[in-house]
Amino acid sequence: MKSNILKRSSLIWGVAIAMLVYSCKKDSPAKDEGNINTNTGNTNTGAISDTATLRGTAVSSSGFPNFGFAVLYGTMSTNAAYVATVKKEANYVTFGNELKNGSIVQNDGSFNYTTADALYTICANNGLQVFGHNLCWYSQQNATYLNGLISALNKQNGTPTNLMQYGDFETGSGSNFTGWSNIVGGTASGSFGAVIDDNDGGSRAMQATVTAPGANVYDMQSIGTAFTVVPNKIYTVTVSIKSSVAGKVRLVMQNTVYQQDDLTTTPGWATYTWNVTITESSPILRFNFPSTGVYVIDNVSVIDPAGGSITPPTPTQSATVIDTALRKFITTTVTHYKGKIKAWDVVNEPMSDGTGALRDASNYTMPPQNMGNQFLWSQYLGRSYALKAFQYAKAADPNALLFINEYNLEYNFKLDSLIAYVGQLRAQGAQIDGIGTQMHINLQTSQSNIDNAFIKLAKTGLLVRVSELDVSVNTAKSGSFTPDATTLASQAALYKYVVQSYLKNVPAPQRFGITVWGLTDNESWLNSTSAPDFPLLFDKNIAKKPAYTSFLQGLKGQ
Repeated sequence: MKSNILKRSSLIWGVAIAMLVYSCKKDSPAKDEGNINTNTGNTNTGAISDTATLRGTAVSSSGFPNFGFAVLYGTMSTNAAYVATVKKEANYVTFGNELKNGSIVQNDGSFNYTTADALYTICANNGLQVFGHNLCWYSQQNATYLNGLISALNKQNGTPTNLMQYGDFETGSGSNFTGWSNIVGGTASGSFGAVIDDNDGGSRAMQATVTAPGANVYDMQSIGTAFTVVPNKIYTVTVSIKSSVAGKVRLVMQNTVYQQDDLTTTPGWATYTWNVTITESSPILRFNFPSTGVYVIDNVSVIDPAGGSITPPTPTQSATVIDTALRKFITTTVTHYKGKIKAWDVVNEPMSDGTGALRDASNYTMPPQNMGNQFLWSQYLGRSYALKAFQYAKAADPNALLFINEYNLEYNFKLDSLIAYVGQLRAQGAQIDGIGTQMHINLQTSQSNIDNAFIKLAKTGLLVRVSELDVSVNTAKSGSFTPDATTLASQAALYKYVVQSYLKNVPAPQRFGITVWGLTDNESWLNSTSAPDFPLLFDKNIAKKPAYTSFLQGLKGQ
């Protein structure tokens, strides 16, 4: 396997990888929390030439092919000086956010590559290779969509009866829907029609196009069929609405008694709930459209919340729908960039903090504020989720280099666990070409721990890349922190040590390269108004810091 890995390494073109502001979660268990320009000068003595570049020196003096930064579309699309510096110093870039699940997958499950494509074009036009980051992570996922897949299974398995017999709009033909009467009257102008953009797994939904609302909210309305309830009980009405704009839809429960609930809709699919005490035995649900816009209505239900309990989906049912979603995202994304992006972080941050076990629901509690963007694939697919991810990536592009990426590998508990997990996955047939060590470190990080990480990673025989390097200097998170010359010198020395240790402890055929997680201090994920930090090689004005010079000296063996 090692010889195959080394053969594949000859295919690598560009720069190591630097990731950006919002990239991966960075915790610490120890509470640390193109063309390549070459430098032909003496690599052991003398001052650094002004014409030397990081990418050129990495290749000419250090024997690894890639040096890079993490970048974001916002900066790359607006700051020419920034782009010029990245182009000069790097041959590879990593997108900070734009290729992540949460950036691409929409709430309805569709994919949008517009921003990622635009950033790729900027990079390609400037001779920069792109490292794909990332295909399977627990954070920055569209958890709203993924959890919705499980919720759909709950509804499928639920025992409470939907009293709305025709709430799925599947029956009927053309713009006619069985069980519904659609009216455009008064001073309203608009139309009703059927669309296939539904939200319940069927093939039809009802679309109301309101060109001009009427003087009365009911001038344009859709009226359902009467159903039977027990008067004076609470019932739960739910409806999925895809709104083209921020608009309004009024729900009306009326036969002889009038009750209403006004919904404020937002663009895209969303599910709305109305808990209403229905006071008559044979009510009728109506939709009024008092606001201009296009509204797609689907998945209407009225249930008695006390009428029965939901039967949870079986583990096999849940695993099937989640596995399908994982395969679809990886296959579609890798195929979309096949031949363009030649290396990927397939699995990102699989190990938990504290114990080094695989991250799952037993050792990781999701913060409430992150429920919409965090999703534990292992909760449904078990330890094999990473195996599946590598298999899907390999099938989509057999020629791409595939990496696993992790932070805090400066600590043995996580380093040893990750290496063991990689061994298990490879034994099961996963193609894993390399391991990325993020190396978010600070001035207190042990140099021996850095050496240890490189030594153990090199023993795997796989490619080794420093994937998200930065050196924090405000470890106390002080709100008034400003680095002095001594601090900047210490930071520079640590950057240099990382480079020297990498060159010393990782054999040349296994060196994929180094990526710094951002270009300028102000864009770093570590920097904030409440706790300023200065962890990168360039300051906010794109001026080289002492860390830049020391990094370059490390590459030159000085």
